[in-house]
Amino acid sequence: MTDTEVSAKKIVTRLSALAQDTRLRVFRLLIEAGPEGIPATAIAEALDVRRNLMSTHLNILASAGLTTTRRDGRRIYHAVDMAAARDLISFLVKDCCNGHPEICQELAGVDMPIRECCEDATL
Repeated sequence: MTDTEVSAKKIVTRLSALAQDTRLRVFRLLIEAGPEGIPATAIAEALDVRRNLMSTHLNILASAGLTTTRRDGRRIYHAVDMAAARDLISFLVKDCCNGHPEICQELAGVDMPIRECCEDATL
């Protein structure tokens, strides 16, 4: 497999993990929480999801490479892997303008990485 194929396969896995309502809500909650993360039990309570089901959702997000975990005593904290989130967003907008930054004007004011061809554009 080429690097592009591996990258595309990884992106498809990550998008598939997010293509479910509860996991998308978890991901958005974890984005808000930042690098400190949130304990699994608090995530389940905040989203009103049974703990055993939340465990499954968290495992899917982690397997897709979207989240990280750290243990603090008996608690396991989950956080978004910001590098993976950035890579996902970058992949989706990588060729947004194909060298024509005026095409990307719809993304104006949105803080996300844009292909090098857009660096000089007012986005």
